[in-house]
Parts: sequence; structure tokens; C-alpha cells
Amino acid sequence: MTIRMSQPRTIIWFSTGAASAVAARLVLRDTPDAILARCETGNEDADNHRFEADVERWLGRSVTLLKSEKYASVWDVWQKRRYMSGPDGAPCTMFMKVMPRLEFQRPDDIHVFGYTADSSDIKRFEKLRDTYFELTVRAPLIEAGITKAATLAMIERAGIDLPRSYAMGFPNANCLQSGCVKATSPAYWALYRRHFPENFERIAAYSKEIGKKLVRIDDERVFLDELPLDHPVTAPIVPACDFLCHIAEQELGEAA
Repeated sequence: MTIRMSQPRTIIWFSTGAASAVAARLVLRDTPDAILARCETGNEDADNHRFEADVERWLGRSVTLLKSEKYASVWDVWQKRRYMSGPDGAPCTMFMKVMPRLEFQRPDDIHVFGYTADSSDIKRFEKLRDTYFELTVRAPLIEAGITKAATLAMIERAGIDLPRSYAMGFPNANCLQSGCVKATSPAYWALYRRHFPENFERIAAYSKEIGKKLVRIDDERVFLDELPLDHPVTAPIVPACDFLCHIAEQELGEAA
């Protein structure tokens, strides 16, 4: 009797942003049976859902949603555990993203992430690879030398409106309903306060209630409501396509 071994699955981890969308487009060209998956945090901006639907049409593929069985949202995690973030990261990441992924994945899966060729993302990918050394991981945008700005340009050139978060100045499209509590940058939180003042006040009040100082100013931790009102904000990433993203588009048959 012949035992037929199953082929390893390729899972593309989508995060409702430009980078993971372009990474998916690149991988699906050569691996059309790859699974497009996203961990639902209950925390996405409404425009992210619009973008996800546009990307599904662009890719001709539906997104498989993975959810926590214990928590309904990021806020649910914070309030039930009375903990937002610490030296080891944020519990919302563990319970809303990592654990659903661990439950879904198989030992021989190939995991595709949308890390870009920007130096900060390269470091993040290296840390991921070192932390989860047992996984087979790929970062096709790093392999192709494609930066964050290039992915924004490629999405626009494909005729898809970017998530509104990029024009606001946020480097990523996720966690707009609560902000990213792993961020300690005062410029990030000043930007968040500008665009989402009500959400900012709610986060500031709860973080103070549990004694969590989320912002770091001059090597000192402070509460969100201590962030100066005139603190400068981060600047938007400007879409910019160089010859490397043109090469990728030509390979996909999408060059203008």
C-alpha cells in the first residue's frame, strides 16, 4: 500500500495593510493554493474591512478569519486581565493573534509575513525567526527588496484605495480602535490623540486606573494624560515606487 504524504501548507498572514496584501500577491503567483489568513482582534477600523474586501477581489481569494475562543476583542483582554503591556509585550497580541495562530498551524506549514525591506522591519523579521525558530518563515518583500513606501505605491497603482490610516500618518493599518499599547513613542500617541480623541481619552483613563504608563518621554515613563498637548506627531509615509517594485509588478504582469 502506498502512503501519500500531504504537502506542506503555505499560510499568508494578512493584517489588513498594504505590505501583507502585496506579499500575498507575490506568493499567490507561484503558490496559488496558499491560504490567506488573518487573526481577528475585534479592533479593526471600518475602513480596514473595506480594504480587505478590495484585496480579496484583487487576489481572487477570501480571507480565513481566526478568532480567540476566550476573548471578544483587545479591550476584552485588557479589562479581564487588568493588564495592557509590559516588558514581554502585550497580552492582546498573545491571546488575539499568537494563540489563534498556534491553534491553526501545523508543524510543516510555511508561514509568509508582510515584513518589508525597511531596516526596522528586517530587524523585526529576524527577531520573529529567532523567537519561533521551529517555524518555516518567509518574508517575500524583504527577499524582493520592497519597502513600505513601495507597497503603498503598488497598491495605489493596482487601483485600490489605501486604508485611511496611512494618510493619517500611521505606519500600519491595524489597531486603530485602541491604539497599539506596545508603542511607547510620544509622537505616535500624539498622532493617535489627534485623530481619535475619544478613544485616546478612554485608553488614558483605563491605563491610569490600572497604573500603566504607556508613554516614554526622555527616558521617563508617563501616563497618556501627561503627554504635552503640543507634542509633534509622526509624518505620513509617502508612497514611492523604485525599480525593484517595478520589477515585481512586471513579473506579476501589472506594470503601468
